[in-house]
Amino acid sequence: QVQLVESGGGLVQAGDSLRLSCKGSGSSFGYLAVAWFRQAPGKKREFVTGISRNNYTFFSADSVKDRFTLSRDYDKDIVYLQMNSLKPEDTAVYYCAAGQVGIRESEFHSWGQGTQVTVSS
Repeated sequence: QVQLVESGGGLVQAGDSLRLSCKGSGSSFGYLAVAWFRQAPGKKREFVTGISRNNYTFFSADSVKDRFTLSRDYDKDIVYLQMNSLKPEDTAVYYCAAGQVGIRESEFHSWGQGTQVTVSS
């Protein structure tokens, strides 16, 4: 397993952008798929988007396609989630997770503590 730390959350207005970071520790981080999940108040945690060990985005939820993009810096062991054109419905706690390619929580064995993103209208 690896240790994951998210950062970059905050309070923004609708239409703004934010970039979240997921910093991984451990030599295996670069060999793992990394995904972002989010959990809005009163809702179940949901898959948002994920990037493979080979740096391709393997899936994005329809609600974020064309607005959210992923990238990873192998030297720094960081995966970035660039979020553009944010909407109030994007408000949630965002979690990064590392594991294998997939969209189910069970496919990811390491999780961060989460970072809050709040989008005001």
